[in-house]
Amino acid sequence: MRVLLSTYGTRGDVEPLVALAVRLRALGVQVRMCVPPDEEFAQRLDGLGIQPVPVGPPVRELMRGTALPSAADLSRYRTEMVGTQFDVFPSALDGCDALVAAGLAQTAARSAAEAAGVRYVYASYAAVHLPSPYHAPPPRPGWPEPEVPDNRTRWELDARAVNAEFAETLNRHRASIGLPPVENVRDHVLTDRPWLAADPALGPWRETPGLDVTQTGTWSLPDERPLPADLVSFLEAGDPPVYVGFGSMIPPQDIARSVIEALRAQGHRALVSRGWADLGLVDDRDDCFAVGEVNHQRLFREVAAVVHHGGAGTTATAARAGVPQVVVAVQLSDNPYWAGRVADLGIGAALDGPAPAVVSLSLAFKTALAPETRARAEALGAEIRTDGAAVAANLLVDALR
Repeated sequence: MRVLLSTYGTRGDVEPLVALAVRLRALGVQVRMCVPPDEEFAQRLDGLGIQPVPVGPPVRELMRGTALPSAADLSRYRTEMVGTQFDVFPSALDGCDALVAAGLAQTAARSAAEAAGVRYVYASYAAVHLPSPYHAPPPRPGWPEPEVPDNRTRWELDARAVNAEFAETLNRHRASIGLPPVENVRDHVLTDRPWLAADPALGPWRETPGLDVTQTGTWSLPDERPLPADLVSFLEAGDPPVYVGFGSMIPPQDIARSVIEALRAQGHRALVSRGWADLGLVDDRDDCFAVGEVNHQRLFREVAAVVHHGGAGTTATAARAGVPQVVVAVQLSDNPYWAGRVADLGIGAALDGPAPAVVSLSLAFKTALAPETRARAEALGAEIRTDGAAVAANLLVDALR
């Protein structure tokens, strides 16, 4: 049995599929993965014995600088990606029994699976990406936000926008391999039976007519790596610090200064994660420390709070650790959704990003670091499941058998 997994995006898009791949391999399934050609993803998969299939341009090229590419460049990237997928997927699917696609850039995946005659599963990492009257569509980079309050109308407009961007290109490629045209590109990709790889306690799905959603829980792996000795020394040198990191996002360069200033005013230490933005310290005082790639599962249990951009993976890891969160939400994809979930659950505070003022950060820290917030975060942490990838792997193998 062989399965092709496919995604395109940053580490937060790739790592959940890595977790699924590891669980599938434990069940005796051979796995290939379509991922961006960035070296770090190839090294990650090679280290696990998973065959990487590079697709599209390196993600770091798209994320360089302090702003996303222009709307015109994003449209060009998206259109080119459809053609690239039609070129790559047929050979990647050779000998496979199923294709599991995750994320928003998988426009050609279902068509490739259809042409190959294999099972197709679409997975989302957040409920907000699936059409529902209970929430609005997430912001799509490069596309204007419709100024209408009704969620149903906004989802209809979203479907039209996706069609305007992709329908002509997708259907031209489908016709070239003998497939009929697609009328609704978005719903074609999502299917009416998608999987939701998010924790039910943190990001639940509300039943919606027309969609039969299977919520598996977050796809993650246990991380047993020890923390670096110098980081351990910093942690032991004082009260638990507040972690500050934005992962693969590129926030304003002065965000670290603003956060550190707000924390110092309240007597807290700061632990800054460099991330793709290469954030650093503002001075050489001993109340701040900078780290590179470390074990977040272990680290988050040692900090007072986690400041981040609202990525699905960081939100889930912090929630599992039972630590309060401050989400400085970039208005992109599911980031605002996770910020809202943190605020609604009372496990932290949410700020409109990407560059909140020091006074706003100070108020957010007072909320997040209050004892009652910590108590709610710890209570939620006890509810978070850790078996999501195993659940999904078993579901897929059972279906294929």
